[in-house]
Amino acid sequence: MRVLSGIQPTGRFHWGNYFGAIRQYIDLQDNDQAFYFIADLHALTTIRDPERLRELSRDAAVDLLALGLDPERATLFRQSDVPEIPELTWLLMTVTQMHLLEKCHAYKDKKAKGIAADAGLFTYPVLMAADILLYDSDIVPVGADQIQHIEVTRDIAQRFNSIYSEDVFVLPQSHVVEATGKIPGLDGEKMSSSYDNTIEVFLPPKKLRKKIMSIKTDSTPVEEPKDPDRCAVFALYRLFASEAEQAALAARYRAGGMGYGEAKQTLFEAADANFSPARAKREELVANPAVVDDVLRDGARRAREKGREVLDRARSACGLTRRAN
Repeated sequence: MRVLSGIQPTGRFHWGNYFGAIRQYIDLQDNDQAFYFIADLHALTTIRDPERLRELSRDAAVDLLALGLDPERATLFRQSDVPEIPELTWLLMTVTQMHLLEKCHAYKDKKAKGIAADAGLFTYPVLMAADILLYDSDIVPVGADQIQHIEVTRDIAQRFNSIYSEDVFVLPQSHVVEATGKIPGLDGEKMSSSYDNTIEVFLPPKKLRKKIMSIKTDSTPVEEPKDPDRCAVFALYRLFASEAEQAALAARYRAGGMGYGEAKQTLFEAADANFSPARAKREELVANPAVVDDVLRDGARRAREKGREVLDRARSACGLTRRAN
């Protein structure tokens, strides 16, 4: 079973990214084959600073490796290092109907808000389809709100197969990642870079503690009981703690006599211990950039090797010569 997932390099990974998706994507690398890519071509629809894009793309690769992606089990590469992707995108564009793209969420949302949408945003789902179809992907892990992307990919693949009367593309299935519930940010709202309320995964301990201590709480006095189920600090603690540890802290909330500062310190200690090995691994990778370069180079080679097989099938089906190596 081949798994594929892409991650846009639009900012440093935060707890919402990690617990909401990345941790589960990495768990799926134990399948027969997994392809993970840094979606820098997709990021061009929002990032127009070349140095920033290069920096974020590099950081994303380093962060994924530090968090547990194993290049011996999974293929990690930059999207832009695989020219077969944009070529397949064009072949798919020639069979993709406009009305299908007009239904897609990102385009509809911008149009509804009166924001001008460029051709990159409008055709974004076709590039995404090429990402998925180029590797004969069986499973694509997504959040529940992203299932439409997989449905569009299947529609495009089925139309191509039907027009050319060949089973060129494998039809992928969506794998909805296990919901972790809303991961609150510093203000109690959903953690998101858009809200500027994130806690980044690789903050050094002092900065991590400072951010955790700034989490918004209510004004309940120290001596009074508190409700753990209504507290962002406790919701975040659950991400790191065992059931017994959660029960123990919840009992202290309800008993009174504990201030939010103490709860925040408990959260800091749990988070710091959890991410400490990944921070150490990241420092090692940063100190040895050739290791990351080799991983990305080998990943692009492996991705292109598989991608050429699928692209050749597509080119042959629609009457083009096979692509020269």
